[in-house]
Amino acid sequence: MIRIRPSDMSATLSRQGPVETGTRQFHMTEAHHPENGTMLGFWLFLIGDLLFFACLFGVYAVLGRNYATGFSGADIFDLKLVALSTVLLLCASFSGGHGVVAMQDSEKHATLGWLALTGLFGLTFLSIEVHAFIHMIGMGATPQRSAFLSAFFALVGIHGLHVAFGLVWLIILLVQVGQHGLIPANRRRIRCLTLFWHFLDVVWIAVFSLVHLIGSLS
Repeated sequence: MIRIRPSDMSATLSRQGPVETGTRQFHMTEAHHPENGTMLGFWLFLIGDLLFFACLFGVYAVLGRNYATGFSGADIFDLKLVALSTVLLLCASFSGGHGVVAMQDSEKHATLGWLALTGLFGLTFLSIEVHAFIHMIGMGATPQRSAFLSAFFALVGIHGLHVAFGLVWLIILLVQVGQHGLIPANRRRIRCLTLFWHFLDVVWIAVFSLVHLIGSLS
């Protein structure tokens, strides 16, 4: 509710001339943002990001068989390495969930430990992905080689960028929790970060199933 308190509108005289002293004061009697507004906004962000990845999957579905007499998925995919990456990302999501449980119990050190373990799993996943990309490019399977490789590098690479962003966010959050503890703002950030990791898991499972598994059979 906004209350407007009109002030005295009378004019006074000074050496500089007449000065109008009337002002309007606005008093907010409630919070500027609704409760759980951040979580709602983050859910909307995830929905928008999901639509973005849906577009990338659509592009891959159209271009995924256009090899241009070059490499196919069966030539470049290492399913054992991809399966290991999948397990690491699932473990990152699992440890992030335990971090939320520790946070709800107000256990600061346990929360930091689980979040650090999440970051370790995520960093290992990203290292394996970068290694796979370097190996593919080294054997000549570059994005400009065919439409299939362009769509593949776009889809998997953008997912990798999301993981890298999540790791930067995680490091910043570890510093904040270490300095300020489990204050309400940090609790909210931890919940948002955990949702983000779960979202990356869902997207990667789709990548693993539709791109790597089916591509290896081509």
